[in-house]
Amino acid sequence: MTKLRLVVTGREGQVTRALQALAGRELEVVALGRDSFDLAAEGDATAVFATARPDVIVNAGAYTAVDKAESERDLAFAVNGRGAGRVAQAAAALNVPVIQISTDYVFDGSGENFWREDDSTGPIGAYGASKLAGEEAVRAATPNHAILRTCWVYAPWGANFVKTMLRLAQTRPELRVVADQTGAPTSALDIAEAVVTVARNLATRSDENLRGTFHLASQGVTNWADFAREIFAQSAARGGPSANVVSIPSSDYPTPAARPPNSRLSTEKLAVAHGVRLPDWRQSLARVMERLVDAKATPTA
Repeated sequence: MTKLRLVVTGREGQVTRALQALAGRELEVVALGRDSFDLAAEGDATAVFATARPDVIVNAGAYTAVDKAESERDLAFAVNGRGAGRVAQAAAALNVPVIQISTDYVFDGSGENFWREDDSTGPIGAYGASKLAGEEAVRAATPNHAILRTCWVYAPWGANFVKTMLRLAQTRPELRVVADQTGAPTSALDIAEAVVTVARNLATRSDENLRGTFHLASQGVTNWADFAREIFAQSAARGGPSANVVSIPSSDYPTPAARPPNSRLSTEKLAVAHGVRLPDWRQSLARVMERLVDAKATPTA
């Protein structure tokens, strides 16, 4: 198999680090940090990416501070909107595909159905609006793209819900967690493997059905409280920290930015086009827990 060279934005991000962990004989990953490429800057980015010699560009870098985005709207749009457009414009100039990592936050989270790629968008906060602007900028820049919307991302590294729960459980016997927001926890390890498959398809095949917008999420559905319970069950089985979880409504945990109550994503289109279907979220959680917890080490060790 021909070696695939991915150039990825966002050096410290969960997805980028998962992609770097996959690098080997058949995959090369070049991560561009802010010192090499600042998504919030202005101007043509073609020269930066040309130097990195990509087969496929992956825009995994993003402004992800959902609550701060409400007061830093301009910065969120500079990074997630115009920055994504600059990346896609560079990909078009270099005649290479671009993969844009996006989010369920582009929807308003209403109803109980699984969101499809062609459903009407309607973000309820600045973060979601900025990511939607990025999608639109990518589509405008080049048809040679795959936009991958995902949700509830976690990994063995970075800041995420799983690591927060394990950290809090070290000092608190009981945690109050919202139970009226529904989705599928999605491991960055799974996302990275899917990105590699999609990237290789884009780099080697010209089929139109491989391009466009796709949903990428684990199988199964849960809420944040039950997600926390499963984290603690798997942690306790490995000798790690656990806590009792008390379910609360979102109204008991107010935040500057509203969260979509329904983050269910239909992933059938990605399965048909690219042959990618992620495992059940509990199975994927176990892979991450193996890296975070054992009988002798704490999550921060």
